[in-house]
Amino acid sequence: MLVVHHLNNSRSQRVLWLLEELELPYKIVRYQRDAETNLAPPDLEAVHPLGKSPLLGDGDRVIIESGAIIDYVLRRHGGGRLLPKAGSDEHEQYLQWLHYAEGSAMLPLMLRMYTSRLPDQGAALQPRINDELERHLGYIDAALEGVEWLVGNSFSGADIQLSFVAEIAPLLHTLEPYPNLAAFRDRIHARPAYKRALEQGGEYAFGPAS
Repeated sequence: MLVVHHLNNSRSQRVLWLLEELELPYKIVRYQRDAETNLAPPDLEAVHPLGKSPLLGDGDRVIIESGAIIDYVLRRHGGGRLLPKAGSDEHEQYLQWLHYAEGSAMLPLMLRMYTSRLPDQGAALQPRINDELERHLGYIDAALEGVEWLVGNSFSGADIQLSFVAEIAPLLHTLEPYPNLAAFRDRIHARPAYKRALEQGGEYAFGPAS
């Protein structure tokens, strides 16, 4: 059985969502952030040296990184669901979005989060961070013009991977200039499997407002 090492308020929520979409059996091992530092507990280092979540166990194998986990689950357990056919143009687009989410889109969001904790909020860096946020959020918003989902207008693992960007962007910047991205987030939150994953995962500060 697949085992999700799940940290509250983290990217591992989207792994639970993926497994709920596929209706696969899985077990959750829960970890709680430190109330003062917000860091993951050291227990996660016993599973993988980096001590980061998500981690997915499958037998003796442990997979790290959200994109790699999504790709692994879909290839090995998805039965062709949520994954374009290998070699197709859609598959190439899917791979780009899968890697883009964490490789590019998350960087300015993380910079905004970390600099906000500095005494001056990293004032010297904010113009560049704003430029990058507008560039990347605008890029995703334009890709969603006239469609509901990113790859061939069909729901895929790429949408699950991009969901975290859509969820934390309004907390660190704004989605007001990006109506397509805001609507994308709302569609995500309306999916039954997403709601089931919230019930399974527990505390999640970035989901739909209660």
